[in-house]
Amino acid sequence: MSVAFVLGGGGRWGAVEVGMLGALTDAEITPGLIVGTSIGAINGAMFAGEPTRAGIDQLERAWRTLADSAALVPRRRDQLRNLVRLAPSLITHDAFEDWLEDQLPARRFEDLRIPFECVAASIERAAETWFRSGPLMPPLLASSSIPGLFPPVEVNGEHFYDGGLVNSVPISRAIELGATTLYVLQVGRVEQRLSVPKRWYEAGLVAFEISRRHRFATLHDQLPEGVTVHLLPSGNTLEPDDKRQLNWSDFSDTDALMANARAATTTYLDDLVP
Repeated sequence: MSVAFVLGGGGRWGAVEVGMLGALTDAEITPGLIVGTSIGAINGAMFAGEPTRAGIDQLERAWRTLADSAALVPRRRDQLRNLVRLAPSLITHDAFEDWLEDQLPARRFEDLRIPFECVAASIERAAETWFRSGPLMPPLLASSSIPGLFPPVEVNGEHFYDGGLVNSVPISRAIELGATTLYVLQVGRVEQRLSVPKRWYEAGLVAFEISRRHRFATLHDQLPEGVTVHLLPSGNTLEPDDKRQLNWSDFSDTDALMANARAATTTYLDDLVP
């Protein structure tokens, strides 16, 4: 195994990764390993189960159903009730789990056609934890459990939050497992320069971006000899003051995100050919 696909986190912007996977599949680039974080874990598991053009078509359909479902669009009264009750999250995993149950091409890691791992953040150990065997659903929910939005997920007596807290773009894991050519699928944030916050809501976004980008940038600048990283272009602009980042349940631009990323990545891959 020398080629790995590395899928980072990014919530609803994960539609970008679907476009990138489509371009990679069109170029007949097949990984020996897939690692993913948060929404990248969801996309990675789906692709690992059906790494074909038919699988890409299914993945695109899955994302379009998010725009038409209540999987990530909770009723306002439910959110208010949880706030009043001082619940640990605004919503539960129930609707998202139902959606994922319908979309997953396999039920266990061992049933996937390409080796796949996903990461989550252990609360008890404050540690990065990787999952690669057993049932898929609990680790996928854990890896994408955004603190405050979703409750922590219990797996084997331990509780987990979103993997983006510990390894947002997990190139380190792919290298550790022996990959020498990495295709990094990220939602576009690492491509954009950060700006000094001018409004209160921008402060939190910028602070989070500093945290999520720091580890990736450090590792990228200190790659081991013989390792090549292809940072695929998103084809979409995402600036720190873009208020769309706050609207995590709006999937209306899913098709545009997928199409733009596929076009940009296709151009990038074409340019790699001598």
